[in-house]
Amino acid sequence: MQIKKQLASRSEVSLLVRSFYHKVRQHDRLGPVFNLIIHDWDVHLERLTDFWEMVLLNTGPGAGKFNPVPVHREVDRRMDEQVDQAHFGNWLELWFSTVDEHFEGIHATYAKEHARKMAHILFFRILEGRQRQNE
Repeated sequence: MQIKKQLASRSEVSLLVRSFYHKVRQHDRLGPVFNLIIHDWDVHLERLTDFWEMVLLNTGPGAGKFNPVPVHREVDRRMDEQVDQAHFGNWLELWFSTVDEHFEGIHATYAKEHARKMAHILFFRILEGRQRQNE
């Protein structure tokens, strides 16, 4: 049994992000979407580590430079508006299981809470973007 760590430094955030996206890339439903859209995984993983470090630890180079809404709307557009709530459910399941596999404590709990809120907001914003585009 693996000993769980506190999610307290950039190296732990990087472990979380890299472990999670390893699972995403192999997932039957999410893998095809992410592997089509992401061309440079090393850059993408660093950017996401910056984002999650900012969110979870209030540190790192990410402060104030991320707005995930336009990116996710573009992904939906490129997927012919086929991104649905199940995609976000799958994403959350993998995120929660990855957090729980490696980490415990207040930052691990917050990582799950923030991801849940973010998934709901992003899906709503995607639907909102579709409505505007089709008006």
